[in-house]
Amino acid sequence: MALVDLSATEQRAKLNAREVTAVELAQAYLARIAAKDGEIGAFLRVTGEAALAQAAEVDRKRAAGEPLGLLAGLPVAVKDVLCQQGELTTCASRMLEHFRSPYDSTVVAKLKAADAVLIGRTNMDEFAMGGSTENSAFQPTRNPHDLTRSPGGSSGGAAACVAAKMAPLSIGTDTGGSIRQPAGLCGCVGLKPTYGRVSRYGLVAFASSLDQVGPLASTVEDTALLMEAIAGHDPRDSTSLPVESPKFSQTVNQPLKDLRIGIVPEHFAAGLDPEMEAAVRGAIEVYKSLGAKIVEVDLPHGKYGVAAYYVIAPCEASSNLSRYDGIHYGHRASEPAVEAELAAERAEALARGDKAAAEAVESTLVRLYRRSRTEGFGAEVKRRIMIGAYALSAGYYDAYYLKALKVRRLIRQDFDRAFSQVDLILSPVTAAPAFKLGKLVDDPLQMYLVDLYTVTANLAGIPAISLPCGMSKSGLPLGFQLLAPPLEEERLLRGARMCEEKRKS
Repeated sequence: MALVDLSATEQRAKLNAREVTAVELAQAYLARIAAKDGEIGAFLRVTGEAALAQAAEVDRKRAAGEPLGLLAGLPVAVKDVLCQQGELTTCASRMLEHFRSPYDSTVVAKLKAADAVLIGRTNMDEFAMGGSTENSAFQPTRNPHDLTRSPGGSSGGAAACVAAKMAPLSIGTDTGGSIRQPAGLCGCVGLKPTYGRVSRYGLVAFASSLDQVGPLASTVEDTALLMEAIAGHDPRDSTSLPVESPKFSQTVNQPLKDLRIGIVPEHFAAGLDPEMEAAVRGAIEVYKSLGAKIVEVDLPHGKYGVAAYYVIAPCEASSNLSRYDGIHYGHRASEPAVEAELAAERAEALARGDKAAAEAVESTLVRLYRRSRTEGFGAEVKRRIMIGAYALSAGYYDAYYLKALKVRRLIRQDFDRAFSQVDLILSPVTAAPAFKLGKLVDDPLQMYLVDLYTVTANLAGIPAISLPCGMSKSGLPLGFQLLAPPLEEERLLRGARMCEEKRKS
């Protein structure tokens, strides 16, 4: 069996037993990337030389008997929204095309401390705004199972590189489903932690009250390993929870006893693809065979989740992205071109004898802002900025943003009541298998509805994990998700591992 066919846990055992070196493992993945990524487009940049240097240092430390980190020698891919010192951090946007980070995000720092080998930066929807990884300013990413289909988004590159065995582990971010949805569409495992469980320091913000960093991997066991490496309190992040983080990799193989799993009947209503429904119900049957009790629960405000999310997230995005004006941060339009354009407009107005119009022409600074943002941002980012700015404007704040926050509170209360009856909630992660590239790119409303099953976990701040539950007749992955109460990632991982193990047996 080739090295890249092994799970990260199996690779780690071989590394620790000195049956393989970190350099050999890195070389195997770099060769795989060279062979496959030209058609998939999961990576924006592959940091081959740096990765081999990191791997060589791990081998040196292992040979010298020096202490090693949890991920020593394992390659990890990082979504291009997390700052990494000395590396470009573009967020797949022209706005940050040339931005080279002067510091490490906390998650990247933790990966380095764990002796991970950082193999490259993965593609994404621009500023994490999208569900198909088609909104990248640089390239689309394709689903490894069918190159005509989307890998999902916004962490499409992070999911695709794991599914195509170009990295054993990767880091994504989840604002409304951006880890779980691509994991489901690509057939891998993706975990959105509790809000505050993983530091957001050094994460380029989309929607600050919703964004969360999390792991993607090929198995639940590998996901637990990576989650253990990146979780923990960070005093540099004011939203980081000051709680001790469990040793997830040490408990993930312990089955849960007397497990109660909640099912929401509305999740199986019209609109759910028949193959997807059959696969998710198959997962329910697996849990029944393991002795779990299946309980119907009610989440009455879940139907408002997409509407609330697509008010709150754009409002926060419009605020966060206001800093990219071409002066303080990001792409700057050509100042001579702007000045020439304004001069031409003034001259034209004077030629018409319209002095008032000539005096009303924008200042160079205002036009520079406008041109810089027009050139730097893509269509979907502009759309969300405009939605957010409108919802926050005078006369509309109470009608939209404040109302959405009230709905968010009701959604969290629904989950609190449900979790008083059950340990986990099981649902589809997407309504259908991976869709064709280009199918939804010009229909933003339908693209937003792809997040139907995922946004409520972000609104409530609870952890959720997506994992495979079969394949469609056309060979596309089918997935489901489990949700847990806040800070119950350990329960979530153990519950997910039970199903994974049973399906393998």
